Amino acid sequence: QVRLVESGGGSVEAGGSLRLSCAVSGSIFRGAAMGWYRQVPRQQREFVARVSSEGSGEYANSVKGRFTVSRDDAKNTAYLQMNSLIPEDTAVYYCRVEALDLWGQGTEVTVSS
Repeated sequence: QVRLVESGGGSVEAGGSLRLSCAVSGSIFRGAAMGWYRQVPRQQREFVARVSSEGSGEYANSVKGRFTVSRDDAKNTAYLQMNSLIPEDTAVYYCRVEALDLWGQGTEVTVSS
């Protein structure tokens, strides 16, 4: 059974940084595009970033230039480096195996002003 486990969330002040990790069990990671999404209460989950199986990144306009997505196939792990955080980045962040629509449990990020 495939499992996705996010980690790295926490509370930071505006301008700070966090790095989220998404560890994927099973043999599906290699070759799979990995997405990062976020959700705040009473709002729809929104796309943040995606890393292709080849390692190229795609970003929402709201995070472009501040967030960097990457992957380490040897560790079956995807990363989301978040810099210059702003209060609007506060949300629960989820990773997803895009092709299989498999989600992790989420990790909470809080950015204070």
